[in-house]
Amino acid sequence: MSKNAKKTTSKQGGARSASRLGAAQALYQMDIGDQSAQQVIAEFIDYRLGEVIEGDHYASADTVFFNDLVKGVEERRTDIDAHVAGSLSEGWTLARIEPVARAILRAGTYELMGRPDIPTSVVINEYVDVAKAFFDDSKPGFINGVLDKLAKTIRA
Repeated sequence: MSKNAKKTTSKQGGARSASRLGAAQALYQMDIGDQSAQQVIAEFIDYRLGEVIEGDHYASADTVFFNDLVKGVEERRTDIDAHVAGSLSEGWTLARIEPVARAILRAGTYELMGRPDIPTSVVINEYVDVAKAFFDDSKPGFINGVLDKLAKTIRA
């Protein structure tokens, strides 16, 4: 089953926002399909980013930024997962988090770790917006809380 965002036509953030949304989808696909970053990046750049799929228009993305997000998560996944797992409430594990939310947290954590040029508030707000594109429940608040906690340790 495809995990397309519910609303792609109303996204206001521009090319980097589209890159973040696409990265979350690509990381989800890598997680459940056991594909490499290289395979997924090629598919997304060739067939998804900036295209119309099943009636949804995907905004044009900053492909260099998209590539950095997806490859960065793949390269630093062990460290990223350790950070995320360490920020969860007692009794929660990374495996227990819904796969799309896990992908969003991985991308956001990578940006906090590997992209000091992007302000913390921008990283958190952007990934909360990505979560809102997928979820109508409490997950955007969960994403906000985890990324805020991570930012305090990663960017202290």
